[in-house]
Amino acid sequence: MTAKTRIVLSSDHADIKLRQTIAAHVAELGYEVEDIGPMTSESTPYPKHGEEAARRVASGECDLGIIVCGTGQGIMMAANKVKGIRCGVCSDTFSARMIRQHNNANMLSMGARVIGEGLALDIVDAFLGAEFEGGRHATRVDMITAIEG
Repeated sequence: MTAKTRIVLSSDHADIKLRQTIAAHVAELGYEVEDIGPMTSESTPYPKHGEEAARRVASGECDLGIIVCGTGQGIMMAANKVKGIRCGVCSDTFSARMIRQHNNANMLSMGARVIGEGLALDIVDAFLGAEFEGGRHATRVDMITAIEG
C-alpha cells in the first residue's frame, strides 16, 4: 500500500479510545485516515457504524476499513452486509495477514474487549502490511463475490 491509501475507521461508543489510538498509529505509518467516529461516549449502535464505514470502502471513497466494537463480531456482521465488503474479525496477527493474502479482505474488525492496545496495533500492522496473493485465492474470492448476487 502507498502513503496515499485512504483508511476509514469507525467503532461503537465503547471503543473510542482504541479506535483513536489505531487512527493515530495508521496516520504515523503514512496512510490517509478518515475517522468517522463516534466522538462521544453516548450510546450508539454498532451496526450503523459498521455499515457507514463499509459503504465508504465499497464506494471506493476509502481503500480499506478498520472497525472496532466490544467483540468485533457485530460490527463485522453489519459491514459484511454491504456488497463488495470482505471483513474479518481478527484477534491475532496470523489471521490478519491471511485475510488480506488469501481472502483479499478490504476491512478488518477487532474486539476491544478481547484484545489490548498493543496487540491491536500489531494486528493492524499485519493487516496493512499484507497484500493479496491472487492465483488460486482469486478464484475463491470470486466465488465469495458471486454469492452476493
